[in-house]
Amino acid sequence: QVQLVESGGGLVQAGGSLRLSCAASGSFVRIFDMAWYRQAPGKERELVAGIREGGSTNYPDSVKGRFTITKDNDKNTAYLQIVHVTPEDTAVYYCNVDAWVTGFNRQEYWGQGTQVTVSS
Repeated sequence: QVQLVESGGGLVQAGGSLRLSCAASGSFVRIFDMAWYRQAPGKERELVAGIREGGSTNYPDSVKGRFTITKDNDKNTAYLQIVHVTPEDTAVYYCNVDAWVTGFNRQEYWGQGTQVTVSS
């Protein structure tokens, strides 16, 4: 069974930093992409960082320069480093993995999310 567990969320003051982790477990044959999304109250879920199996990354303009996604292939874990947080970063952050799992076609998997709250 595939499981994505996010951690590292919490309350942080504006201007501070935070590091989120996403530990992926399961019978992965191949992980194509790992990504972080966020969803703020009343807003649509949006991609904030993505990393391909080769290591290339992509970020939307809204977070570029402040968010950094990395991964540890040996541990099947993705990280999201956030610096200079603002109240607008307050949201539930979700981990997403695009992977081929034994017995299944390539598909995406989601974590349960971790809350990030930025106080001003």
